Amino acid sequence: MMAVDVSKFVNAQRLWERHMEMAQYGRTPQGGVNRQALSTEDAMARRVLVTWAELLGLTVGTDVVGNLFMRLQGTNPEAAPVVTGSHIDSQPTGGRFDGVYGVLAGLEAIQAIREAGIVPKRSLELAVWMNEEGSRFAPGMMGSSVFSGSRTLDSVLSVIDAQGISVGQALEEIRNEFPDIPLWPLERRLHAYIEAHIEQGPVLEREGITIGVVTGIQGKRTFRVSVSGEEAHAGTAARSERRDALLAAVELIQAIKALCEDDEDLVKFTVGRLDVKPNAPSVVPAEAVFSIDLRHPDSSKLQSLGDQLLDLCAYEYERCAVSIQELSAAPSLEFPDSIRSLIRRTAEDQSISCMDILSKAGHDARYLHYVCDTGMIFIPCKDGISHNEAESATERDLADGARVLVGVLLGLST
Repeated sequence: MMAVDVSKFVNAQRLWERHMEMAQYGRTPQGGVNRQALSTEDAMARRVLVTWAELLGLTVGTDVVGNLFMRLQGTNPEAAPVVTGSHIDSQPTGGRFDGVYGVLAGLEAIQAIREAGIVPKRSLELAVWMNEEGSRFAPGMMGSSVFSGSRTLDSVLSVIDAQGISVGQALEEIRNEFPDIPLWPLERRLHAYIEAHIEQGPVLEREGITIGVVTGIQGKRTFRVSVSGEEAHAGTAARSERRDALLAAVELIQAIKALCEDDEDLVKFTVGRLDVKPNAPSVVPAEAVFSIDLRHPDSSKLQSLGDQLLDLCAYEYERCAVSIQELSAAPSLEFPDSIRSLIRRTAEDQSISCMDILSKAGHDARYLHYVCDTGMIFIPCKDGISHNEAESATERDLADGARVLVGVLLGLST
């Protein structure tokens, strides 16, 4: 049976309803999702996924870093599998489609293949990568980076959240929720990895195109900056004597902003988090800690900007000491043409419009790229909005993305 025929087994309504059900786990009053990594809500969502997978007869496994896998056994189980998937954790005010679409589209694609009566040569696996977002535990993409060998397990297990809970502790709680799921080896051979995702930008919707053939991912460096001052009374401490950590942080952020300004608007510089201590109205702040997310499609430019940023943090501001820690660094990358061509042909065979597009957001596919042939399929999201409770996508686009995913998986696994 041809991939075009198998794609007809994709059930748009089922796919949509699964999105709506998953959105209940961590639902916010504004209709978004707060389902952070290894939380109670994450465990509840995992439970539903495991139930759906077992009803399909899929084999379920996990690994020591909390990645979750669901496998449709192929006729040659010794062959390296073809993997699809994404993540189900969200930002604190996230949407209903970021990440989870790649997981549910993968489940729908595998179910369509199964309902068509096809048993592929290579096994098909659905992966749910642990902590892609990095909102509870920083940095993000922990599960996929440890799986690929880009980070060590120990470096991840010791990371703590705002409440002082470590990744190791949270993983133990998750494992206790699923005692019957076996541990699979952390290091395994993969044949290929395909990740479906909403674009998280406005290009596809603006151009009236359904499928984005992702060419690669722009580079990213992340940092944590700590500014140390001294507590003082807001009413009595003289301005000339103060060591105000918050004012120093603001001055430094403005200096970094000036460094990152460019006429082409290619540099993406974000301070998404700022923590102040003691955070009291009548006390001069003694400490300010903020995050930096720096991105650019040109790896050499990203390297240069990041190094200049490090230099800026080598000085005192407002008589306050500054220290900086680089949390992650990832150069821009390009996905192999063989995978991109397969995605493009599959879309064209089904008369679904497509175009090449660069991913300006980071994804787990970044780390899988280092261990196997990797590609991504984008679909539009309304107004390009993401990491926002207003995030939205259409039932038709979700289904069309899953239909293309079916063809790509079959092309790689048979």
